[in-house]
Amino acid sequence: MSAELPLLLSETAATGVLVLQLNRPDKRNALATPLLAALADALDHAARDDAVRCVIVTGSDKIFAAGADINEMVERQVAGALSDVRPAFWRRIRGFQKPLVAAVEGWCLGAGNELLMCCDLSVAGRDARFGQPETNLGIMPGAGGTATLSRLVGRTAAMRMVLLGDPISADEAEALGLVALVVATGAARSAAVEMAERIAARAPLAMRQAKASINATFDLPHAAHLGFERQAFSALFGSDDKREGVAAFLDKRSANWTGS
Repeated sequence: MSAELPLLLSETAATGVLVLQLNRPDKRNALATPLLAALADALDHAARDDAVRCVIVTGSDKIFAAGADINEMVERQVAGALSDVRPAFWRRIRGFQKPLVAAVEGWCLGAGNELLMCCDLSVAGRDARFGQPETNLGIMPGAGGTATLSRLVGRTAAMRMVLLGDPISADEAEALGLVALVVATGAARSAAVEMAERIAARAPLAMRQAKASINATFDLPHAAHLGFERQAFSALFGSDDKREGVAAFLDKRSANWTGS
């Protein structure tokens, strides 16, 4: 009997850059509960590791993630859906404080697209396709595929993707703001590593604070958000990284960031 494949592969791709690869190729990387839990656990560990400054989430060469695991839905009724453990895993993934980048090749559907939207930046191969096809199954997205998608791409595009269940191309996803960068097919991972290296070379405390402030757009009215932004901005002026950044600029040298 062959050994069971690990659900998640982990690799240090460059200094400060961790790659987490979804690894259910026989199931099209469907985000079954054990895989979602493994990803949340891996991000919790990366959050505590000072050597990790940026994380990339990726799939295989042909598919990022095809959605949730349909087999888990077969017997689920209302009570089971309401008591589901999955929302807690999604909250941990969304709550990851360091920069998170997605590298997408091929299909990115349903829960896969919702995972993409948990990331701060994303790189897609030109043949990638994105969609929220849950209504084809008589259900709807439940982890950001309406709430987050509509804020990122706008009401009309979200309605089209969800009500019709039609996927969109990588170029359209970039135009709508769903992905940050489209590259040649097969080049998403290498381009994401290059992007992550640039992030990892920057002041880690500033990266975390800036991410938190941008994400506050989803939760705070504008006036409160401006106050949140100013508080985070002011706090950075007491950091070692701020002192080092200013000194390095004046000395015309590269900064040595410590994250403190």
